[in-house]
Amino acid sequence: MEKAYRYRFYPTTEQEQILRRTIGCVRLVFNRALAARTEAWYERQERVDYVQTSAMLTQWKKLEDLQFLNEVSCVPLQQGLRHLQTAFANFFAGRAKYPNFKKKRSGGSAEFTKSAFRWKDGQVYLAKCSEPLLIKWSRQLPSGCEPTTITVKLDLSGRWFISLRINDPTDKTMQPLDSAVGLDVGISSLVTLSTGEKIANPKTFDKHYQKLRRAQKSLSRKQKGSRNRAKARLKVARIQAKISDARIDHLHKLTTRLIRENQTIVVEDLAVKNMVKNPKLARAISDAGWGELVRQLDYKANWYGRALVKIDRWFPSSKRCGNCGHIVEKLPLNIREWDCPNCGAHHDRDINASRNILAVGHTVAVCGANVRPNRHKSKGQLRNSSNGRKQKPKS
Repeated sequence: MEKAYRYRFYPTTEQEQILRRTIGCVRLVFNRALAARTEAWYERQERVDYVQTSAMLTQWKKLEDLQFLNEVSCVPLQQGLRHLQTAFANFFAGRAKYPNFKKKRSGGSAEFTKSAFRWKDGQVYLAKCSEPLLIKWSRQLPSGCEPTTITVKLDLSGRWFISLRINDPTDKTMQPLDSAVGLDVGISSLVTLSTGEKIANPKTFDKHYQKLRRAQKSLSRKQKGSRNRAKARLKVARIQAKISDARIDHLHKLTTRLIRENQTIVVEDLAVKNMVKNPKLARAISDAGWGELVRQLDYKANWYGRALVKIDRWFPSSKRCGNCGHIVEKLPLNIREWDCPNCGAHHDRDINASRNILAVGHTVAVCGANVRPNRHKSKGQLRNSSNGRKQKPKS
């Protein structure tokens, strides 16, 4: 199985100069090729592919004002053109938007294939670098595995990371279990399990909001192009990196626990990109990281021999009574507990939803049933009824 291991490393002054120059050249070649392809289409209605941009790169290296392209390894430059070709392929297939130009302030990355680096005694020697990279090995690579591709990245906060892509032959399938769980994601509780357990949302952004707000206000006062503005931008980037790292760390611990304890995990196939268009909930939804949660569950289930079942996003998991199957027509978000108007069963909104998700997940896993609900008109509505308890307003 193909995997990537990511580490932080600390380059020497010489290595940092070479890597920054390489990333800058990759950015220049990518932007020039993107401009050439865009111009060819709008002016002559011609499509330029990777082979033609590769020939352009050869000509660019011969120009007097672009001689510095010969000072770095040619492999990352060619890989940048391949990435541009992939971006256009995704665009024409409708999977992505039109490619954008790379910006210097966004950091950047450079990809090295096997001909541009050397793996010796567990150390990495990149092209044009005489010394090995000082990598902080937070975890060891699987025994007998050597990297096939290496990607070096400089993030917005000035940190250097390296990703080693390997082919891992080891089988990490866990022992099968009889347990299954349904997950209902939320904001107040990040995840509600069908067992009745609620996992709190750490709300990482809110913890650092005031500090980030002050840093961004300070950045807005700095003159554009000044060195003080660059320092202020770096300060903002470091706070944002801290928020992101804390969020990702919490999600990794949560998803690993769910994978270890359950054989089958059932989630809703939510359209997070559409949900964040709600201006009142966009920040809270983005901070929760629902998309990243499902993404981690997906690949970890594949690694460890678990099953991840996704049910239709339109299934009324919250509005459906888990006791009799009755569906109320409306159930506003401020109602967290409700009584079924048909059988009188009392429900916690999130626990009831997670149990419905688990029940439907079994149906989908066994027979592949379509869980998209039919049009249903219910007499019971819970809008401001006395049997629905509203959530207390946040202070």
